[in-house]
Amino acid sequence: MTIETAPDKFDERYRTTKKEIYAYYSYYVGNNGLTLFNFAPSAFQNLLSQAAGNEGTLPFAGKSRSVNSIVLLSNGISFAIQVVLFLILGSFADFGNWRPNILIVQSFFAYAIGFGWIGVHTEDKWRIATGLYIVGLVVYQTTFTFWNAAFPGLARNTPEMKDKADAYIAGTITRDEYNYADSLMRSRLANVALCIQSLAEVFMLAIIIGIMFGLKVKDSDANNNWGLSVIITFGSAIWLIVSLPWFFLETSSGTGPWEKIHRYRRVVADLARPQGHLEAQAESRYFLLGDSLNTTFTVVTTLQNTIVAYNALQLAYLLILGITAQGLGIFTFWWCQKRFKLGTKTMFNIVAVSIVSLDAWGMIGVWTDRFGFHNLWEFWIYFGFLVCPWYSYSQIMISEVTPRGHEFLFFSLFSIVGKTSSFIGPVVSSAIIDRTNNSWTPFYFLFSLSLASCLVLVLFVDLKKSQVEQEKFLEGKARRLVEKLEASNSGLANEKGVTGRDVSRTTK
Repeated sequence: MTIETAPDKFDERYRTTKKEIYAYYSYYVGNNGLTLFNFAPSAFQNLLSQAAGNEGTLPFAGKSRSVNSIVLLSNGISFAIQVVLFLILGSFADFGNWRPNILIVQSFFAYAIGFGWIGVHTEDKWRIATGLYIVGLVVYQTTFTFWNAAFPGLARNTPEMKDKADAYIAGTITRDEYNYADSLMRSRLANVALCIQSLAEVFMLAIIIGIMFGLKVKDSDANNNWGLSVIITFGSAIWLIVSLPWFFLETSSGTGPWEKIHRYRRVVADLARPQGHLEAQAESRYFLLGDSLNTTFTVVTTLQNTIVAYNALQLAYLLILGITAQGLGIFTFWWCQKRFKLGTKTMFNIVAVSIVSLDAWGMIGVWTDRFGFHNLWEFWIYFGFLVCPWYSYSQIMISEVTPRGHEFLFFSLFSIVGKTSSFIGPVVSSAIIDRTNNSWTPFYFLFSLSLASCLVLVLFVDLKKSQVEQEKFLEGKARRLVEKLEASNSGLANEKGVTGRDVSRTTK
């Protein structure tokens, strides 16, 4: 007789509480990207543009480059730093207090970078702005990754999933039904977090608009520069305040850090073993699609900044519209998933197709000035509603292929692979702009990259097969642990036989 056991083990010490979930949402309200991902890039590009003057170029990385080229190349440099950082931090991610401490330390670095912008608001400090921009992207992405990786564990330790586990053990639901409930709970946490963040972000932007009117940012370039620095600092202060509950309320179920790098190396080796050429190709396309979107976002942002002439007030208005569309998009996607019982892969496919069409829309801008990111309305209505759900469903997809109990380790590993591929988009796009002197031409490359990636992902990614691979990974880990314990016990028994006493008990 086979006794069914639930795939998740529930420990009352780590049961997810409502307060913990609210604290998780609260951190995302602060880490919303307004500071280091939205206004800081605008401030950076603004100072570059003023420093470049009528010539439109500045010396950077050994040659004279356009402003947009410098921005894209800086993105590539930040991705290179992130690869190294995730490689180091990832090996400690699922061990004891390392995980929460990594997030806390990186968060305080992020606050410091945000506060540092208060002293950088003149064109002669464009080099300092470059450093703040690059490091700011690094710490923003690091904090986002280590915060975001908590949601699979939170979802699987909720009372709802405990009830599902009991039902599975009792035989009233199947394993597929249990897995779907698990997937839906993870989707719920990820999507609700982004919806709440979007709503809070709109309120923050309303306050920011009031601040900018008070600073009279429309009166002069100097006032506008100062306004951008002030709102970055303001957003960083909000981030600091609302992130504190998560630092205190997060529970940790990690173990002691005794294997560290060795374990990380073994995980990489396990993942690297042959699983079929087509599946490996599909996994690589996931990261290339993310690279395409990240580079597309940078290109679209540089075009938007140019059109609004870096006006802080205009940028805030556009962000309010874009984030409102983002919230509506996330809510619509989540409602459709629940209403029609759609799987994560289906929702992800819709977002992937939207990314391809976004690059196609930008490519049209090469041929005509009438549309194709030549008008302000284009920068928020499409991108916010159909593409921004990527930021939740891409992470849910990663959680679908992550073995239970290894979320932070695998999210770091995926970040390493993702950042490695992220060299491609910014570097190639920067070279295209330098060669053509046209900021729209990178869309040719980005469209081709996103289309090829999307086709492979839609046609060949198999989440069922991934679940089998996860089970094999966990079984292999358990087998190695048993072998290690048996070898250790055998060694103790042999030593006890030789010495005639129990070596596990010693006296001074």
